Amino acid sequence: MNLKEELRNYIPFNEQEEKDRELILELLQMQKDIYTRDNRLAHMTASAWVVSEDHTKVLMAYHNLYDSWAWLGGHADGEEDLLSVALREVREESGIHDVRPFSEEIFSVEVLTVDGHVKKGEYVSSHLHLNVTYLLVADSAQSIHNKPDENNAVGWFAPEEVYVKSSEPWFVEHIYCKLNTKMEQWLKKEAD
Repeated sequence: MNLKEELRNYIPFNEQEEKDRELILELLQMQKDIYTRDNRLAHMTASAWVVSEDHTKVLMAYHNLYDSWAWLGGHADGEEDLLSVALREVREESGIHDVRPFSEEIFSVEVLTVDGHVKKGEYVSSHLHLNVTYLLVADSAQSIHNKPDENNAVGWFAPEEVYVKSSEPWFVEHIYCKLNTKMEQWLKKEAD
């Protein structure tokens, strides 16, 4: 199944997801180079909400660009399999190698604004990340390390700690609260 089909079949969790899913589908139809950064207006990204095997912790990285603890993820860079992108980004950003999907289904969707910034000495204009998130599972006892060009720390936290670790109020309110709530629902469904 391709991403357009997956998104059409995806059942939004709330109004934010409904509106963002519609916009992502519209842009997938209208924009060229949507899977690459060549599209400077908007491009596809994939994120991961990584939960420990015992479901008591989530993995976060302290991102240099945002100066905040945040989820892991990154640009599709031409790859259309966004689950593979999410897995790749977790491995690159945290050093964790044994990570797997809790489910191959889309866990969450969001359109994220990225303010203009300097990256590798070059200015990058403000743009949109058309983001698909996956719920992944990893053993929290694995060795982790940061990726200095992107983050300066990686760590496991109780899900509720995310709300105080992140210095981005919009993400806490609109993304991390949603992801923790959805995670609890998915884990409860699996246990039933």
